[in-house]
Amino acid sequence: MGRDKATLPFRGETLLEHVVRRVSNSVGDVVVVARPGQELPRLAPAVRIVFDEVTDRGPLGGLAPGLRASRADAVFATACDAPFVSAAVIDLLFERVAGFDVAIAETEGFAHPLCAVYRTSLAPAVERLLAEGRLRASLLADFAPAVRVTETELRAVDPDLRSLVDCDTPEAYAAALAMDDDA
Repeated sequence: MGRDKATLPFRGETLLEHVVRRVSNSVGDVVVVARPGQELPRLAPAVRIVFDEVTDRGPLGGLAPGLRASRADAVFATACDAPFVSAAVIDLLFERVAGFDVAIAETEGFAHPLCAVYRTSLAPAVERLLAEGRLRASLLADFAPAVRVTETELRAVDPDLRSLVDCDTPEAYAAALAMDDDA
């Protein structure tokens, strides 16, 4: 993207503020994981901020401190550049995690580790994967009891799969700004 996505303007707030607000509508305990030294926009007082212990470890590297910091039994994980994450998808993932350690969105055979619910008890497994240099968060769904939430299930609550839209490139960011906001 060329700049910090968390601070990109998005409809009168930063992208991070926007995502945190949307997630806060579904979960009671919001934890933001940031890079050491990363400047973040001002967030609601209830939002806790923790830091990656090791940088450049991708989503899995951020998941470890987030799982440890959470006060909940299970957490919804998303990225700061997912402006249309919906309460309906979050609720679906929490419903589906019952009896499992991971409920992960999957479309066209691709698992979306940043549209997933993880049990906080997975923190040691995440740390083990990181120590082994295995950095793909989707690996958790390969060895922990997991349920893959199918595209059909996702579309039942999010017909256009807007919850999976991210702003990884300037073009994707511009397209997201042009989309109607559903909340």
